[in-house]
Amino acid sequence: MAGGRAVGTAAGLLVLVGLLALAGCGVTGEREPRTVTPPQGPFPALSSPAPAVTETGALVEQLCYVRDDRLVLVDRRVRIPQTPREQIRLLLDGPVGAERGAGLTSTLTGVNVVTGVRVAGGEATVEVGERLAGTGRNDEVLAFGQIVCTLTSRPDVDRVIFVQAGERLGVPRADGSLSTGPLTVADYSAMITPR
Repeated sequence: MAGGRAVGTAAGLLVLVGLLALAGCGVTGEREPRTVTPPQGPFPALSSPAPAVTETGALVEQLCYVRDDRLVLVDRRVRIPQTPREQIRLLLDGPVGAERGAGLTSTLTGVNVVTGVRVAGGEATVEVGERLAGTGRNDEVLAFGQIVCTLTSRPDVDRVIFVQAGERLGVPRADGSLSTGPLTVADYSAMITPR
């Protein structure tokens, strides 16, 4: 009987110690709110990884970047064929390595630029976010040109339309006019640097 009481007392003490330890782990409340300054980034584990370039890939995808306010088509080697959405993701990731070294940039940086891509019957429909539509920036025509030139480099796409919230979007062409109709690479040919 005495052994059972000792075990019960020991178990009770362990529970009590555990409860006291848990009570001491909490953060005490403060009477006044205080401002917290976040630490400086970047945080590699949290930020998006650098786009991967597969120099040894057997396949070539074309992406369209910008240099000196002109559109430049670039061959990017990949291991497997890219879907239109994946190709746009590569485009949005921006130029890498030797491409940056060659002075290429992109007007398509940031988030909420392209929110969806679907292809049917040779026509790509690109859903754009608020970040791209209606920016009024001088490089807006380059941004749309990058997307059109990239997607129409695919064998399954010959024209592109842009929509926002399900409505067709008026998109600037190289000559400055707006079009809600399908766009082709010819609409931006005056801005493309010859290869």
